[in-house]
Amino acid sequence: MNNSMISFCSQAFHLTTQQGQYVNTAFYGAYLLSIPFAMLMSKIGYKGTLILGLAVAGVGFIINSLGIDAAIKAQSNVYTVFLLSMCLVACGVVMLQNVANPYVMVLGSPEKGAFRMTLSQALNSVATTVAPLFVTYVIINGKAPTPSAVPGPFLGLGIFTLIVGLILVFLKLPKIDEAKQDAEAGVERHYKSSVFKYPHVWLGALGIFMYMGVEIGVPSMLPFKFKAMPEYANNFAQVATSFLAFYWGGMMVGRFIGAAILAKFEPRKLLTACLALGALCILLSVVLPGMLGIYAMLAAGLFHSVMWPLIFNLGLQQLGPHTKAATGLINTGVIGAAILMPVMGGLADRTNVIVASCCLFIFYAYIAWFCNFGSKIGLDKE
Repeated sequence: MNNSMISFCSQAFHLTTQQGQYVNTAFYGAYLLSIPFAMLMSKIGYKGTLILGLAVAGVGFIINSLGIDAAIKAQSNVYTVFLLSMCLVACGVVMLQNVANPYVMVLGSPEKGAFRMTLSQALNSVATTVAPLFVTYVIINGKAPTPSAVPGPFLGLGIFTLIVGLILVFLKLPKIDEAKQDAEAGVERHYKSSVFKYPHVWLGALGIFMYMGVEIGVPSMLPFKFKAMPEYANNFAQVATSFLAFYWGGMMVGRFIGAAILAKFEPRKLLTACLALGALCILLSVVLPGMLGIYAMLAAGLFHSVMWPLIFNLGLQQLGPHTKAATGLINTGVIGAAILMPVMGGLADRTNVIVASCCLFIFYAYIAWFCNFGSKIGLDKE
């Protein structure tokens, strides 16, 4: 939903391309707190962290709605209030993600971890596919791009999120003890004293950092590809937002297909193939004119779909009791969207969107190295 709001916010607050990307910075910058939140999760458990995350996100949505209205009346900086409230929402999301990734990973055999994570991400993609449509037809819905139009129905979203958290209080979730899983599986493995001593975890965090440049880079640059086309120069924001549903829809379809493929194929081979095909789509988007380039860029979503769960899965191998802490460390890599998007936005301002889009090839290259080499450093051979 953030990327769907960027072009609208850029017009509402009269922002440059780089300033518009601060929406990503405010949201994904919260992932710097991944490690502290992972330490909190070790204290209060998966369920406690899940409930707290929903509560924080719900409060953030409510502040977004009420805070912006108050800022408009006080004639203060509305964009700053919007960014701060979305950062609070992001803190809740970080907690939720800290729970989801390791919980799905350890909720069964390690061999099927990539399959479970990909399937869970496929279900998550249903929401990300609906989000651009929600922004287009509910939040924006033909409204003029003004600060008063930004809050939209965030109050309702906040109340809904708090209700979900309240329901979760009364539900029972399976309890997982990662330290006992190897013994129950008949595997004897000696673990290092700290998660920080596992090189593949650090390299996995950098892999997620680069991946965020890939996943968020496409929807962040798409509006400015439309803006460069004369026929869409006046309404590029709304057109781009409606087209983003195809990108996120491609990721949803790709994750369901990827989950099926992972039942038979090795994760590293699938990730390598998707990296090559994703890079090809971006290359075509750079060289093809007009709508052909747009469609090529959108098609990359199909191949980006499985990258997050596969990179995450490779970073969580053979960690046992360190799984929760490793999740926080790897999740910190999500700040890539907070850092790389303003960099790409600055490049687009100073050169053009084509040059900015070429940054994606650097991100692909590192992920390919991590997949085939970096993720194997320090692991026991099985």
